[in-house]
Amino acid sequence: MADFTKITEQASLHNHLEQQSTLALLQGINQEDKKVAAAVGEVIPQIEKLVDAAVERFKKGGRLFYIGAGTSGRLGILDASEIPPTFGMPFDRVIGIIAGGDGAIRKAVEFAEDNTLQAWKDLQEHNINANDVLVGIAASGTTPYVLGGIREANENGILTAGITNNPGSPLATQASIGIAVDVGPEFVTGSTRMKSGTSQKLVLNMISTALMIKIGRVKGNKMVDMQLTNTKLVDRGTRYLVEALDIDYKEAELALKKYGSVREAIAKLR
Repeated sequence: MADFTKITEQASLHNHLEQQSTLALLQGINQEDKKVAAAVGEVIPQIEKLVDAAVERFKKGGRLFYIGAGTSGRLGILDASEIPPTFGMPFDRVIGIIAGGDGAIRKAVEFAEDNTLQAWKDLQEHNINANDVLVGIAASGTTPYVLGGIREANENGILTAGITNNPGSPLATQASIGIAVDVGPEFVTGSTRMKSGTSQKLVLNMISTALMIKIGRVKGNKMVDMQLTNTKLVDRGTRYLVEALDIDYKEAELALKKYGSVREAIAKLR
């Protein structure tokens, strides 16, 4: 393993935290958080490369997989779980997998991230293949679970990407597309649930949202395929129809309930 600087383990720029006032703590955290979006901006070319490759594969029926452990795994599952309600996609097109299984979403599973073989076993349960894309997420860039999955995917001709917060780390160099977001040391030394996790969430938002737009799941700037699973979303969809078709609210609401989606209602009434 090549030497690299473990930025995620470097000492915080803030010290004597236990002696600070609540206001000083919050201002310090906010000061660090302000650095995150700029750091993400530096890796947009790599994110672009991943999105374009994913679009190409998605149009052929491929899928997007996320693997990670701990916070990184939870963030992948969060992003994947929001795709069906937001964009009306089947739940099995964007899939999040966490080391230790679904039980690890709420409670840490000891040493699950240290198993180099388990990720590939988990992926094989979904019959991952060369039409798919695998994104490994690990702030450290060294998580064995993630690296094992990336290695096997590479050997099986599957496009891989790695989201990490340590440039030059194994994940950044072994994945086909390395997305290394340098957010600097954490406010609490080594607590990668903070800036590192925030940066991962931003990158995942960009990947999945841009992918869904590019495959046609957004019209104008509206979520025309969102699932109408509660009153708030029915109201939102109704207002979309009022705007798009220049009809009154009641007529729009009836049309939405009749046709089941904003897209279908617009197609039928236009």
